[in-house]
Amino acid sequence: MTSNTLRMSTMFLRTLREDPADADVDSAKLLQRAGYIRKAAPGIWTWLPLGLKVLNKIEAIIREEMASIDAQEVHFPALLPREPYEATHRWEEYGDNIFRLKDRHQADYLLAPTHEEMFTLLVKDMYSSYKDLPVTLYQIQTKYRDEFRPRAGLIRGREFVMKDAYSFSIDEEGLKKAYYDERGAYERVFQRLDLKYVPVFAMSGPMGGSASEEFLAPMPIGEDTFALAPSGKAWNVEALHTPELPEIDCSNTPAAEKRATPDAKTIDKMIERGNADKPRDDGREWQASDILKNVVIAVKHAEDADHDEPWREVIVVGVPGDRTVDMKRLEAQFAPAELEEANEEDLKKHPELVPGYIGPMVLGPQAKAAGVEDPIRYFVDAHVVKGSAWFTGADENEVDYYNLVYGRDFQADGTVEAVEVRHGDMSPDGSGPLSFERGVEIGQVFQLGLKYSKALDLKVLDQNGKAVPVWMGCYGIGVSRVLACIAETHHDERGLAWPTVIAPAQVHVVATGKNAEAFEAAEKLVTELEERGLEVIYDDRKKVSPGVKFKDAELIGVPVIAVAGRDTVNNGTIEVRDRNGENNVAVPVAEAADAIADRVKTLLA
Repeated sequence: MTSNTLRMSTMFLRTLREDPADADVDSAKLLQRAGYIRKAAPGIWTWLPLGLKVLNKIEAIIREEMASIDAQEVHFPALLPREPYEATHRWEEYGDNIFRLKDRHQADYLLAPTHEEMFTLLVKDMYSSYKDLPVTLYQIQTKYRDEFRPRAGLIRGREFVMKDAYSFSIDEEGLKKAYYDERGAYERVFQRLDLKYVPVFAMSGPMGGSASEEFLAPMPIGEDTFALAPSGKAWNVEALHTPELPEIDCSNTPAAEKRATPDAKTIDKMIERGNADKPRDDGREWQASDILKNVVIAVKHAEDADHDEPWREVIVVGVPGDRTVDMKRLEAQFAPAELEEANEEDLKKHPELVPGYIGPMVLGPQAKAAGVEDPIRYFVDAHVVKGSAWFTGADENEVDYYNLVYGRDFQADGTVEAVEVRHGDMSPDGSGPLSFERGVEIGQVFQLGLKYSKALDLKVLDQNGKAVPVWMGCYGIGVSRVLACIAETHHDERGLAWPTVIAPAQVHVVATGKNAEAFEAAEKLVTELEERGLEVIYDDRKKVSPGVKFKDAELIGVPVIAVAGRDTVNNGTIEVRDRNGENNVAVPVAEAADAIADRVKTLLA
């Protein structure tokens, strides 16, 4: 019979009394101190027996919920050839974020960050008819990303365990059904794990596709900021859309006027100059929100049908002067291209851009009227509304425009979400002002659509015998990251406090003192708990003080602790308490196993 008991005298375990010097969050500190993981290199971790037990239990819950929606498990290699990733352009798009390597024959490979291409090719290899669909496949696999600065222990590493699933449907309706099936399974997973989560509307990014949601675990250490509406809906800041603002009636706005504005290259200097030389008609002073700031951006495109190699484009984005450009939000709208602020070389190629006095009249739709033959594309932020009048550059040194009206005097090539979102901005659903929280991404679901099936020519014959591309969805859970988030949210100053469903054991039995009767009572209790199907950690170490044993039990974080000591056994009892210190009772020795089993059953309910 296989034992469900881990004995501390023989378990591969060393607990630490002090936090590791380089651990930067609570989960990293406690998982190392309690002997769940050990650091092998920055962002790379060794799983120890206790850590593997918890990880395996999380994976088991995920597998159960995947089975409930008829998803089938496969397993791909982590080492993959270059060619499929070139077909989808992700060999280049991932940039420095993936590990690339060559074999002895100089063929290119990568360590997979995700497996969209391989799932697609597998279905292409095996399926050819609409009768084969729908199907959802998934795997739980180790993935690799070359994080520039790994941090937060398991939360942002270079090697991590991920569950990724992919649905294949004959039409968009089938994709949407698979998407919501998977989304529901994710919610059940996180609920079973006792992990708080918020579904957040997101951008698809390098994954491509249309609809996308992230599941974020709210916590102060999170790297993702999400916006929360009074309605309860939430958005990743990159995916947040500004509600359409009403057009302003500019019929009474005076004609645009050029004026000399010496030494006014900054927002503050423009305000100072405007208040001194041209006081406003409405009596208030000029302020930053009256100024149209034009920011020059370099767009770094990958090679495409018109370019044999990566190429660089300069654009200009107009934003209100009281707002800061959010490069991540802006970049999300130009994906898969990358953005950076333009440099001196970029500016030299465009002499029409006058530093400190850049305005819209030499850009975009109106550029040719100003004599610019190859105009820079010009975009405005969503807060720049039609009919709004601006104090902005006149494209001449030390000259600015007053009352330059968007829609009357100048146009743009498009509207973008360019500025940082701030408290008080209205939510996209119109329910009220936004508030902001931080969270860790624990899962994401995508309606990929046809991107990968078209790139890799995944087609099946439909009911009419016509070859049609397959509709795909992609769904990921960061398994090792989920474990870290649970540790981050389930601990106190003494150590970890695991939810019963994933704890490495349900009961931690501690025998204390030198009294043989205490150890005999503990051994008997362990046997009885095993007979009831419970998993036990038994601290049977003979020459370890009670204080050290209690500290280890609290550090390891099993939900129920049972103590057999000299005093309790002499009194005919076993002390039983929850890891959080509650429900501390002395139970008769003969009734202890049943009492503990009932307590575990309650905790699992």
